[in-house]
Amino acid sequence: MTFRNSLRIAVIPIGMFVASSIPALAAHAHAHEHGSAMAHATLMDAQGASRGSVQVMAKDGGLNVTVAATGLTPGVHGLHIHTVGQCTAPDFASAGGHWNPMAKHHGMENPDGAHMGDLPNITIGADGSGSLTFTVPGATLSGGEHPLLDADGAAIVIHAGPDDMKTDPAGSSGGRIACGVVKVSPRPE
Repeated sequence: MTFRNSLRIAVIPIGMFVASSIPALAAHAHAHEHGSAMAHATLMDAQGASRGSVQVMAKDGGLNVTVAATGLTPGVHGLHIHTVGQCTAPDFASAGGHWNPMAKHHGMENPDGAHMGDLPNITIGADGSGSLTFTVPGATLSGGEHPLLDADGAAIVIHAGPDDMKTDPAGSSGGRIACGVVKVSPRPE
């Protein structure tokens, strides 16, 4: 049965029925149920302007992450995965700390590190844009030992300055200037 606003009705095996008026939630549930291999985030600044996008794809042994940033101050900026899927302006503190399921120290150069959410710095060019592709080894989108999308989700955050790759808790990378909530990408039908 099809309705004007894409209202879907699903029959639950025990004979009950449920209506969902938000297709994105249905796609999200479907993707988690079937181990979706893709997610995305839209990076926003404190004023709500778009500052780029992030694509996350599951692959053997980890997550492949591609960041394309725009409209930022030229220079080197810290880039991290944070533990909570919330990006409340102006400071994005709602995103919590770095994703750290193995209780490590901060920094790719720290002998006791690194957090799973510690990522390479991103370099922004004179035109305000920059891109970066990297792999987070051992991570999964959902399920498994280290799922990115747990009960409270995750966010990608760009910081005002570079990450020194060794100082707890965030590499002295400064304030949070852009944030994007990681969401499951619907699978094509």
